[in-house]
Amino acid sequence: MSILVTRPHPDNEATADSLRARGHVVLLAPMLKFEPVPFHDESEADYNAIIVTSANAIRAVAPLLKDLDLLRLPLFAVGEHTAAAARAAGFATVIVAGGDAAALRDRVMQGARDKVLKKNSTLLYLAGADLSRDLGGELGAEGFNVVTQTTYRMAPVKHLPREVCDGFAAHGIRAVLHYSRRSARAFLEAARDEGVEISALSIPQCCLSETVASVLREAGASQVLIAAKPDENALFETLERALRTRLA
Repeated sequence: MSILVTRPHPDNEATADSLRARGHVVLLAPMLKFEPVPFHDESEADYNAIIVTSANAIRAVAPLLKDLDLLRLPLFAVGEHTAAAARAAGFATVIVAGGDAAALRDRVMQGARDKVLKKNSTLLYLAGADLSRDLGGELGAEGFNVVTQTTYRMAPVKHLPREVCDGFAAHGIRAVLHYSRRSARAFLEAARDEGVEISALSIPQCCLSETVASVLREAGASQVLIAAKPDENALFETLERALRTRLA
């Protein structure tokens, strides 16, 4: 019996390693594909800090960071995973928020109160093409000048791997892990197209947040569980709880 991970590559590999260390068999079905977007900064702004909501944004511009003279700036990261990518890329000052965009907004505002930033600072937001909320607008309403630069997009994957379809057909998958609203939607569409939607939605769907969970509920999933906080360790705890419940 396997755990299905829908997280995009390459982060899904680390997730699979962590699950295997916990004794699970893992199947991978990355439902979004990372595509960098050429970086053209025509704003000529004098940035005071950088904000990032995904490690993918850093991966997309990593080769350019030194030439753009961005590594000297403080970087506000949405969570520890993104912060680790920022440190690996060469950022010396990385401030970590609590795991979602709302927490990042609050952390930037706290930075102003702590005098890390001035309230009217110009922030460079390295963003994806599809945003779950208007973080730039929210910070703009608080007095910051936010310049949003799209650095990558995540394209939906249309098909499930054959071994995953076979796993659903044979009832050999115990639970599915979901990390984003868009990947959950791509998973549902692919499962529907492959004819395994009923089997796929009959098992626990473990979600990183309520936003992700709502997509599965609307599709008819009967066992939707949400991590206590938006990080992977909490998601793993949710998975273990789901598996214990099924065995009880």
